[in-house]
Amino acid sequence: MNYLDLPALKCASGTVKLPGSKSISNRMLLLAALASGATETRDLLDSDDTRVMLAALKKVGVGVTALGKNAYRISGCAGVFPGKDADLFMGNAGTAIRPLTASLALSGGHYQVSGVPRMHERPIGDLVDGLRQIGCDVRYTGNDGFPPLEIFPASINLDAPIRVRGDVSSQFLTALLMALPLTGKQAVIEMSTELISKPYIEITLNLMARFGVKVERDGWQRFTISAGQRYRSPGLLHVEGDASSASYFLAAGAIGGGPVRVEGVGRQSIQGDVKFADALETMGARVVWGDNWIEASAPADGQLKAFDLDLNHIPDAAMTLAVAALFADGPCRLRNIASWRVKETDRITAMATELRKLGATVEEGEDWIAVSPAPTYLPNVAIDTYDDHRVAMCFALTALGGVPVRINDPGCVAKTFPQYFDAFGAIAAPVIAIDGPSASGKGTVAQRVAEALGFHFLDSGALYRLTALAALRAGVALEDEPAVAAVAAVLPAEFVGEQVLLAGDDVTTAIRAEEVGVGASKVAAFPSVRAALFDRQRAYRRFPGLVADGRDMGSVVFPEAPVKVFLTASAAARAERRYNQLIDKGMPANIRPLLQDILQELRERDARDAARSVAPLKQCDDAELVDTTLLGIEQTVAAVMEIVHRKRPF
Repeated sequence: MNYLDLPALKCASGTVKLPGSKSISNRMLLLAALASGATETRDLLDSDDTRVMLAALKKVGVGVTALGKNAYRISGCAGVFPGKDADLFMGNAGTAIRPLTASLALSGGHYQVSGVPRMHERPIGDLVDGLRQIGCDVRYTGNDGFPPLEIFPASINLDAPIRVRGDVSSQFLTALLMALPLTGKQAVIEMSTELISKPYIEITLNLMARFGVKVERDGWQRFTISAGQRYRSPGLLHVEGDASSASYFLAAGAIGGGPVRVEGVGRQSIQGDVKFADALETMGARVVWGDNWIEASAPADGQLKAFDLDLNHIPDAAMTLAVAALFADGPCRLRNIASWRVKETDRITAMATELRKLGATVEEGEDWIAVSPAPTYLPNVAIDTYDDHRVAMCFALTALGGVPVRINDPGCVAKTFPQYFDAFGAIAAPVIAIDGPSASGKGTVAQRVAEALGFHFLDSGALYRLTALAALRAGVALEDEPAVAAVAAVLPAEFVGEQVLLAGDDVTTAIRAEEVGVGASKVAAFPSVRAALFDRQRAYRRFPGLVADGRDMGSVVFPEAPVKVFLTASAAARAERRYNQLIDKGMPANIRPLLQDILQELRERDARDAARSVAPLKQCDDAELVDTTLLGIEQTVAAVMEIVHRKRPF
């Protein structure tokens, strides 16, 4: 898509399972390739940057075997790349091109390394200078100090310490640290300037240790790798969730009320960007930590506080704070962020430009930016993203100010988080929950409301009907809860327009059979079945919004829904409607006694739904009641739309 329009948002809550860390994923892949033995990596980030690294490793002869979703076996080459001549395209992946360049320079081969035009504007001179100090033959084929590069075999001399700058990017030090054990000799690196982004070096040192190489450091000025160390596979490794990506969702919780929980990082994380949560606490947000999760909510009084912070230690996550500043109670200053200038774009200029579009007052310096929030923000602003994934992701948060916003080139998030907007929608897209007893008209009404608003539609009852139908077709007794739950867990269901498919078969009519409806009511009473379908139902929440109908949409599945409606009608009226539906389907009109059977069945179903132990049918305290006994469909739709506009005027 050329752009994505986000609707005006006011609240965010829910849980997000983070994708794997980019910083850990690419370091882990390279170390696994350099090690002796095979390494199995799981939960690897699936993104443009990791695909670039995997493709490059294959080109230099490393064995890469896909094992399933986000899992690979890397057959290590014991420090010697088999491929000695390769032309490698590295896209715009800094975490791939810099460490790989250093390893290639020590591999005794001839390699050409290039990337997209922006990569050819991102500095690599400090790394090349460090490599040349020990005899590596690395040449510029374009502008000095920048890719593309050509690398030739060379003799290495490690008699003197390598002097390298650390004030532009910590990735240059990371690249040298990861490559130098390949020589088998003692190597010493001394910093000639202050080292920025120290937490990223801690990630590097931690991962090197997992592969058997220890680095001694004297503060942050001198690093020593003793002779004789070699990388050895640890066997199986899991990639942590991406802490930089966590920042967007934690900020959404702080801005949009919350709570929002991110899973995949927590107290045990080796990533420095988890300290973003500390910055949110400085703004007054309420933050709770677990070993593998973090949860953020808005301040008790709902107002985020202004800040003045040195953010050198979390440069990527700091971009999210620049947007969070829009929601603070005063001017905010972000300091010591010079590295923003040499990232995927000049991020200081980009952030200042886009923040001003919204109406904020922004000042900028060489290594700082100050944001003064406006009383209100301009709606329908088009945010340019500069082919920078982090610009796109953090500016999505601006919609939580209650104004619609357009994100240009949303596909740039594929660099690190291809499913970002789906994940953001899962905690922030508006939900209208319409619950009620059988035959109250909620399905038809919900579908009409969704069409009127241009929202997605979830007929949760269809999922339970599909479960019952699939169980019946598989010969599973509907009273066998574990067996029915197993069916629900792998339900091969699809909704294509108005068609409902089960394992590819059109069952739109079949799921409306009375036997299936009765079966759906039975299986819906099983806690394990409801649990099996819970995440599937939550997954329907995406932009621009969702209208969901069922028995527990507002009470259990989407308790945070800003609009909840409970449709009801007398049992007699609902029985009459069901009877008329059967007549419309060709049932003889002279079988009036059937009406009493339908009425009895509805009463039994109502009692069963209201009495079940999990998610009993009931009107939520914050749901508005609409009695449809005397209303037609059009009147009911109008009544619901009036509630929607009243509760979501923005």
